[in-house]
Amino acid sequence: MSSIFTKIINGEIPAYKIAEDEHHIAFLDAMPLVKGHTLVIPKKEVDVIFDLESEEFKNLWGFAQNVAKKIKNAVPCVRIGVAVVGLEVPHAHIHLIPINKVEEMNFKNERLQLSAEEYADIQNSILNS
Repeated sequence: MSSIFTKIINGEIPAYKIAEDEHHIAFLDAMPLVKGHTLVIPKKEVDVIFDLESEEFKNLWGFAQNVAKKIKNAVPCVRIGVAVVGLEVPHAHIHLIPINKVEEMNFKNERLQLSAEEYADIQNSILNS
């Protein structure tokens, strides 16, 4: 079940990575709701997040927690919102979204159009937080 995320994991498609380990990767969303909107995924190809083995599931959330803390330190916001939708790409993923109000978590909102420079600035801010 190869997806666009598999291509990112394999380096076939560039992404603004902000964290990676042996089993997980986090990168800025290509169609963000707000600046700093990040996707956290397991490198293992699994469509539904609840199909991960228990340890894999726990480890993914632990990785996401560390990423969320880095985002919170780098992006001005009240908190980091979390969403698991799983309909857009058939690969388990967690949305980490810096928010100041609940309306910013609405996936019907217009997505930001960021320049490569804006993505790089956000990436650097998070990496250096």
